[in-house]
Amino acid sequence: MLRSISARLFAFAIALMLAGAESATAQMMSVRDTYVTVASGVRIHVATAGRASNLPALVLIPGWRLTTHVWREQMRAFSVDRQAIAIDPRSQGDSTKTLEGNTPEQRARDLHAILTSLHLQSVVIVGWSQGVQDVAAYVDQFGAAGIAGIVLVDSTVSAGASGVATAPAAAAGQLRLLSLYTHNPRAATEGMMQAIIMRPLSASELEQLVQDALRTPTAIGTAMLTDDLFGPDRTPALLKFTMPTLVIASAASQELEGQRAMAARLPNAHFEVMMNAHHAVFIDQPERFNTLIRDFVAGLG
Repeated sequence: MLRSISARLFAFAIALMLAGAESATAQMMSVRDTYVTVASGVRIHVATAGRASNLPALVLIPGWRLTTHVWREQMRAFSVDRQAIAIDPRSQGDSTKTLEGNTPEQRARDLHAILTSLHLQSVVIVGWSQGVQDVAAYVDQFGAAGIAGIVLVDSTVSAGASGVATAPAAAAGQLRLLSLYTHNPRAATEGMMQAIIMRPLSASELEQLVQDALRTPTAIGTAMLTDDLFGPDRTPALLKFTMPTLVIASAASQELEGQRAMAARLPNAHFEVMMNAHHAVFIDQPERFNTLIRDFVAGLG
C-alpha cells in the first residue's frame, strides 16, 4: 500500500514538472502580433516571439506570397534565448495589399522602417527564396550597419533581365509557370507547394499554405514575381556583403551551383548543402536547418 501511494505521489510530481515545462515552452512561444506603419495607408504585419536579449534578434523573411506561418518551427526554436521576428512582406499575409511597390527594393525600405520602429540594434536576417532578393536590396540601400549576420536560403541573388540571355531555358520555365499561375491561381499554388516541399503534407497543412498564398491578389503576385526575376540586376549588392553570411542550398536545387558560386564571391561566407529537402529546406528538415542557424549565430560571438 505504501509503495502504491509513493508511486502515485512520484507520478504526480513528475506530472507537475512536465506541466511546468510545457507551460514554460508555451510562454516562450507566445507570439505577439503587431503592425508597423511603413507608409501612408501601408501596415506590415510582424510576429514576434521571445524576449529581447543581448543576442542578435533573428528576423525571418518568407518567400513569394507566403507568410509568417512558414517560420513557426524557427520561431519556436529560437525564441528560447532571443527575439525571433517573422514578417509578412507587403501584399502578403496580414500586411496591407498595395498596387504599387511590390518590389524587393520597396520591401527592403519597409524592412528598414520595421527594424527602426522596433529599435533593433543587432539582427541576423534570414531571407528565403524571394526573401533573398529583399535582403540583397536591403544591403544595397542600407549597408551592413546593425546586421550581425545574414542567411540566404536556397536562391541566388537575381541578375534580373540581363540574366535571361545567360539562362534562357530557366527564364522560359519561369514564364510558363507564371502563365499557369495567372490562368489558374489555385491549381498553380497547390502544385507549387507540392513541388517546393519534399515531405508529405496533410490535407490541412497543404490547404493552409495554399490559402495563405492566395491572400495575395493574382495581379499583384504576378507583378511581384516578375520584378523578383526579371527586374534590376541585384548582383552588384554582393560587393556590400561584408558581414558573415551563411548560404544554405537544397541539394535538389536547380540553382545549386549558382549558389555555390555566389557564396564564393562573398568575402565572409559559409556554404551548406542540405540533403533530403526541396526548396523549403526549413520545412523538410527543420532540425538540421535550425542547427545550421544556431551554429552560425554562435560563431558571431
